[in-house]
Amino acid sequence: MNGIDGMENYNYIVSGLERSGTSMMMQILHKGGMPVAFDSSRPPNEYNPKGYYELEKGKIINKLMDGTFPMKKYRGRFTKITAYGLKFLHYGRYKIVYMVRNLDEIMNSMEKILFDKLNRFAIGLMEERKDMGYIIINYNDVIKNPEGEIKKLNEFLDGRLDVDSAVKAVDPKLYRNVREKL
Repeated sequence: MNGIDGMENYNYIVSGLERSGTSMMMQILHKGGMPVAFDSSRPPNEYNPKGYYELEKGKIINKLMDGTFPMKKYRGRFTKITAYGLKFLHYGRYKIVYMVRNLDEIMNSMEKILFDKLNRFAIGLMEERKDMGYIIINYNDVIKNPEGEIKKLNEFLDGRLDVDSAVKAVDPKLYRNVREKL
């Protein structure tokens, strides 16, 4: 691909699994002067602080499936379509930049996002409900300072916990992520 002359003959796609670097590639192309199709429907966030560079919050697969996504409108520009969406592209002329990344890294990133969202949902639910009292206990803090954290838990439980016995239940040797360091 030399320059942008003749680009109108193709639909250019950036694709790959989610969390594989598709947003980074769209940013590279955009900063490098290539025509890139994106909107502001999905703003930057902590998982993608430079932005997603996608259309319709990345939810164009349904429109591809039912044939209503206007591919012709984006001819000559790069559009981000995740890997699964490639299945629904009608016959045409495409040039695709397909991103790959270590699958363990992709899974770790996706799991982190999924579990972070689930934590936020659960905590938000407890905050909204007037019939729920709650305390948040951080696992790492319990490993580092079992007595201090268990005392906080005991306060929450109105002093009903046998703190000394409860502290004995904490075994830092069982903490998988630091076991090799001990």
